[in-house]
Amino acid sequence: MLIFVSLIGYVIYFNGVKSEDFINSPYNTRQDTFSDRVVRGNIQSSDGEVLAQTNVYDDGTEERVYPYSNIFAHAVGYDTNGKSGLESEANFQLLSSHSFFLEQMKNEFLGRKNMGDTVITTLSANLQVTAYNALGDRRGAVVAMEPSTGRILAMVSKPDFDPNRLAQDWDYLVSDENNSSLLNRATNGAYPPGSTFKLVTALDYFRTKGTFEGYSYLCQGSITMDEHTIRCYNGTVHGQEDFYSAFASSCNCAFADMGTYLGGSSLRDTAEDLLFNKKLPLDSYNKSSFTLDGSSVTPLIMQTAIGQGNTLVSPMHMALITSAVANGGVLMKPYLIDAVVNNEGQSVDKTEASSYKRLMTTNEANLLGKLMKNVVDYGTATGLSGRGYTAAGKTGSAEFDENGSSHSWFVGYCNVDNPDLVVSIIVENGGTGSEAAVPIAGQIFDAYYYN
Repeated sequence: MLIFVSLIGYVIYFNGVKSEDFINSPYNTRQDTFSDRVVRGNIQSSDGEVLAQTNVYDDGTEERVYPYSNIFAHAVGYDTNGKSGLESEANFQLLSSHSFFLEQMKNEFLGRKNMGDTVITTLSANLQVTAYNALGDRRGAVVAMEPSTGRILAMVSKPDFDPNRLAQDWDYLVSDENNSSLLNRATNGAYPPGSTFKLVTALDYFRTKGTFEGYSYLCQGSITMDEHTIRCYNGTVHGQEDFYSAFASSCNCAFADMGTYLGGSSLRDTAEDLLFNKKLPLDSYNKSSFTLDGSSVTPLIMQTAIGQGNTLVSPMHMALITSAVANGGVLMKPYLIDAVVNNEGQSVDKTEASSYKRLMTTNEANLLGKLMKNVVDYGTATGLSGRGYTAAGKTGSAEFDENGSSHSWFVGYCNVDNPDLVVSIIVENGGTGSEAAVPIAGQIFDAYYYN
């Protein structure tokens, strides 16, 4: 009797509470059967632009159309040859209809389809177009988000594709290993973080020592330990430095020195506090990897402390870390869907901002923010100073081959006292962070305030 009652209780619970979660899973292929009676709904930007819609022709045939072509390719995704992006994540909502019930009854009586609900995204068409154009014909990715809410305002990845032509181009796209155009580099790219990782090393140093004060290092352009040499960029000799100047000038020698003092176990603990080797609070996004431990050798520790070694991270993950810094240590749960409305604009569902996890204390976040502001004020990102708003950030040059070629990184935020927008930018083979990534950040911040 107890087993029977338990089964009945679970059936009631499943149908009343959990069933929609299972129906809504992007892995549930039964969702597509809803298209027999529902016209797939629209996807819109937060500023009212149509990003995906279904055209219905006189003969009853339907065509999914993407007015912005390549610009939102990875974020919005596609609905041909499978699904990706928001077309996958919001598949259930797009194939559900909350039209007025009398209209639904009339359409069913006449054998017509009901119109699916509209998904309103957090994406800003203004910022997305700005980021897309700023990246130009270079490979890389851009993420822009609100640190106080977790709303993702822009997500660009290149090389890209035209979702309007996906069926025609499919064979080429899936076989083109040189470009990997279908890969969303913003969320699934795996890159050495370069000097943006010095945020992690700096946090670990503060947790170990309790202060940045009193640190002193004489940079002579290179440092050698256990027959392994690390050089500052172009062999620059920074001279006598405290912690703040070492961070602002992105001194590799100083941070390699710190890394050997901290050790592999300590750096690993702090990295994992910042979600390395952990599942990110997003669906279908790669974990970032960090391999140091207590048995790691000195050369690997030196390399890892400056963002090289075996460490790999996605631009989205770096955006999340930067958002926590900008938001007083608290990471808000990132999201792409703002609301769902029916075909008459009436609300069906609304996403509320929510805290995901505290990654660091408020004091730690404020100290990292001070270091990042120095980078803009007198360090490697001075290109962002004097623009009518304050900014903070960290540049990075992540070497990826034996010739010293490097990816260009920048992570940062604008309006330092009350941060408005976080960006995470990587330009593949772009050189230093100040050369390629910082100018892109400037264009995005300018568009946020002035367009």
